[in-house]
Amino acid sequence: MKILFNEQSRTFHLTNDKISYIMTVLPNGHLSQVYFGKKVHDKADFSYLIQSCARPTTSYISEEFHNIISLSHIRQEYPVYGTSDYRQPAIEICQTNGSKISDFHYQSHSISKGKPKLENLPATYTENDDEALTLTIHLQDPVTLVEIDLLYTIFAQNGIIARSAKIYNQGKDDVHLTTAMSLCLDLPDCDYEWLQFSGTWSRERHLKVRKLEQGITAINSTRGHSSHEHNPFIILKRPTTDENKGEAIGFSLIYSGNFLAQAEVDTHDVTRVLMGINPTTFDWKLEPNTSFQTPEAVMIYTDNGLNNLSQSFHKLFQKRLARGYWRDKARPILINNWEATYFDFNEDKLVTIASKAKECGVELFVLDDGWFGKRTSDYAGLGDWYPNTDRLPNGIKGLAERIENLGMKFGLWIEPEMTNMDSDLYRNHPDWILHVPNRNSCECRHQYVLDYSRKEVVDYIYNMLAKILREAKVSYIKWDMNRSITECYSVALPADRQGEVFHRYILGVYDLYERLTSEFPHILFESCASGGARFDPGLLYYAPQGWASDDSDAIERLKIQYGTSFAYPISSIGSHVSVTPNHQVYRLTPLHTRANVAYFGTFGYELDLNKLTPAEQEEVKEQIKFMKEYREVFQFGTFYRLSSPFENNVTAWMVVSEDKETAIVGWYRVLNGINLPYSRIYLQGLNPDFCYKQNIDGNCYYGDELMNIGLVIDDPSAGQVSSDMPTSCDFDSKVYVLKATNK
Repeated sequence: MKILFNEQSRTFHLTNDKISYIMTVLPNGHLSQVYFGKKVHDKADFSYLIQSCARPTTSYISEEFHNIISLSHIRQEYPVYGTSDYRQPAIEICQTNGSKISDFHYQSHSISKGKPKLENLPATYTENDDEALTLTIHLQDPVTLVEIDLLYTIFAQNGIIARSAKIYNQGKDDVHLTTAMSLCLDLPDCDYEWLQFSGTWSRERHLKVRKLEQGITAINSTRGHSSHEHNPFIILKRPTTDENKGEAIGFSLIYSGNFLAQAEVDTHDVTRVLMGINPTTFDWKLEPNTSFQTPEAVMIYTDNGLNNLSQSFHKLFQKRLARGYWRDKARPILINNWEATYFDFNEDKLVTIASKAKECGVELFVLDDGWFGKRTSDYAGLGDWYPNTDRLPNGIKGLAERIENLGMKFGLWIEPEMTNMDSDLYRNHPDWILHVPNRNSCECRHQYVLDYSRKEVVDYIYNMLAKILREAKVSYIKWDMNRSITECYSVALPADRQGEVFHRYILGVYDLYERLTSEFPHILFESCASGGARFDPGLLYYAPQGWASDDSDAIERLKIQYGTSFAYPISSIGSHVSVTPNHQVYRLTPLHTRANVAYFGTFGYELDLNKLTPAEQEEVKEQIKFMKEYREVFQFGTFYRLSSPFENNVTAWMVVSEDKETAIVGWYRVLNGINLPYSRIYLQGLNPDFCYKQNIDGNCYYGDELMNIGLVIDDPSAGQVSSDMPTSCDFDSKVYVLKATNK
């Protein structure tokens, strides 16, 4: 790992054993992108890669550089609009005279070991200075005296570059940042396929693929959170790239608010990738002697296929984004009462559910919505974070003690960013919601969004929640957020700062997370936003796992969890076994399949085990025993996608332990068939010299057999199904465990 600078050519080269990232200072002082990809040898001068020629109707930056430098045809690091470049910019600044023209020139740079912490924002980190190097390049606009520090961190492991920008106003006048992206990458061609992860409530992060063409391909959110609709993560891959070979670049924004991710292909087939805060809803007043820090963006290059790209994201996010006590610990098996009771519960009913769960081996009982204020429905109580003593006569403290006395841990659901009009909070502070005076306020789920851009609001909620957590034995918090932001206006801010509210809101959310996780470091926090509406890297910094979707149906979860796995580690994916008929799609799915899908995540239950048959309860006990035995492998092994639910009737994936001595394969078929072809799966990541004993047939197979010849699926539907043969069914599944016997 090195960051090299050639004084004569003014060329920077960031490199490790996987990648090279090269940029140079142009003769006019602008910073140009030269190369990002597989590692190349260093040399004094890469200027031959900055191609230029006279083109008709082209604007050039000056007479001095006529026919030489047009920013429209130069790949750049942090471009502006309007000074010969007509593409979308990385930064735009509105000045007091109304001009939005800027011109940033290289001033200096510094190289440091390790990685600096971003102020008030989540970001990747290092635990020692040998893990990374950081390059800071200092730019200045000579007219406004606005300065930019571009930060580039290259990690020693894998093809990872983390990027952000810090903008300083060193001038005498206020300016307004209207665009401040975290990352710009100009690529020399457009021969890429664009992968995005989109959907809506209950079908989040479905894989969408299309070829880049001239024009703009983009996803974004303007909802105040990263959203169900689009995830702040994209991949550009070569058309021949698949899961196991070929080039790809992944881009991820470590941010939980409004974002933009786009690729603009110009008419000369140059591709510009931009990622950062969505400029549509952003306007930040930057007074003299103040600064603005953009969120961090991470980009990862591989030439070994999409599985390798995902594994690099998994390791980075799991070990150098998630933090704290639970980062490296296997997650407890939990049961949540929501789909078991909804609002219809009391203390004794909850303890009855918990008692049966304990008998089956569950380790954590989670009390969901309805425990506070006058909360007996969606209409009331949000914001009043004190126990409903009609339901819980001994409060949270008393219930937690009863659960602890069973030998289980106790967890609690909260939705701290919201209020109902029917609440003490709203009656006492009606101006604390985001709203525009004299205009209608939209409602969603009969709730309204608190103005987290205001410190006094965050302080109020913190004090209420901290009181609960100090008094009761709470081991887990599920933090929900059940509606998007409308009427994004704060009565506490002046007119010229209203464009800051969306970002200030997210900073308030991060502040509350930071304070609670710091004071209560042993509590396991799980993020949730009506399921998967804020399943993003920003929240992984505070909560090492997230509820992936409110859709708990195992078959729907195949696509949700498969799509999620492109960026996010298995240890971050909240996944539960729920009742049938499923409460979202009313599908009847075998109990074994519900568990076989949920194993590849944090694992838990979303039902009342008392309502299962004795045979089903015994099956649950075996599921929990199995998960306890293998959860370290599931949650911290290396994950491979094998067969896509977006393309096939059969989904397959697997996870391999770090020592390659244990592998677990999940095989899932949506619809049954008859007289089908024989089936096999080609496994990945095994030691070719290990002989693995398979749990279902008891036979041993070498790793090279399983990877090159394949794992033969024992499939009764490959023939005529009859009563004297094993049967298969719709929504069937198998889990194969492979253990090395000759290590």
